[in-house]
Order: sequence, then C-alpha cells, then structure tokens
Amino acid sequence: MPDEARSNDDIEVLGIDHLYFTVSDLTRSEEFYDRLMQLVGFHKGDKAVAGEAHLHYFNRVMQISLRPARQLLAHDPYAPGLHHLCLQVRTRRQVDVVYDALQAWGVVASEPALYPEYFEGYYATFFEDPDGIRLEIICRTAYRDELVQRWDDFRVFLNPLADLRRRSGE
Repeated sequence: MPDEARSNDDIEVLGIDHLYFTVSDLTRSEEFYDRLMQLVGFHKGDKAVAGEAHLHYFNRVMQISLRPARQLLAHDPYAPGLHHLCLQVRTRRQVDVVYDALQAWGVVASEPALYPEYFEGYYATFFEDPDGIRLEIICRTAYRDELVQRWDDFRVFLNPLADLRRRSGE
C-alpha cells in the first residue's frame, strides 16, 4: 500500500537481524573484526554452521557473521552485491574514538568529517576490512531522529518526510 496510511497490522521490519560476510582468510578477518566489534559493543560466538567454521558478532539488535569463502575473488563494491555497511553510534565523539583505534591498528580510514552532501549533520569515517569490504561508522543524526519521531504521520511511500513537511507548511 504505497500511498495509504499504515494500519497496525502492516508488516514492519524492526531492524537487520543478521548479515553474512564471506571472507578469504577467516583467521585474518577474525583479528580485524574481533578488535572492531568489541570496540563498538558487540559480543562474539564461534558456532560452526554445516561443519564449517563461522564467527558471529552480535549486539542487542543485529548480528554480523563471517564465513570462509569458497572461491577467492576480490570484493568489488561496484559489482552487484554489498557496496558497504554503515554502523551507527550515538555521538561524534564515538566516531572519533573508532577512527583513533583504527589508526592505532594501522587501518587506513578517512578522517571523521561532516558530509553535508548526504544530509545535514552526517558525520562519519570510512574504511575497509581485510577483503576490501567497505565499512562506515556514522553518528546518529537529527535527520534519522526526525524520521523515527514522525514515522506514524507518514502517508506516502515516496519521500514521506518531504510530503509531511509540505502538508504541515514547514
């Protein structure tokens, strides 16, 4: 129902449950992700799946799992598939802390900065894992807060916040 009000019976995704990354060297990736995921508040499980070693990093809302690749192909963020994963933290200071840790670990990362071309208040750092999978850490933005706060007032599928602002004379 693209342009109709939502009812309480409509399906709503509550978050990403899990993502699986296929990695070329599980041991090398484990070293990278152990440090990163512990820094950003995740825990770890190591339950094998179908007899193959897997690593599972999880927090309150999602899980990121690593599994060994069956073919050793370079990751291409511009080929069909995953372009990048962006993890949200609460504050700009937390983005800075992650950046500082990445630097200490020898990981090349963009210096945290504002990216107004995305939208106001977009403050992030960008980097890659050992297989070239692009990662981003962003702080929670006022834009995201507004989407959450005004969610129940959206009436259309396409550009609902712009529509709401137009309707309310903002």
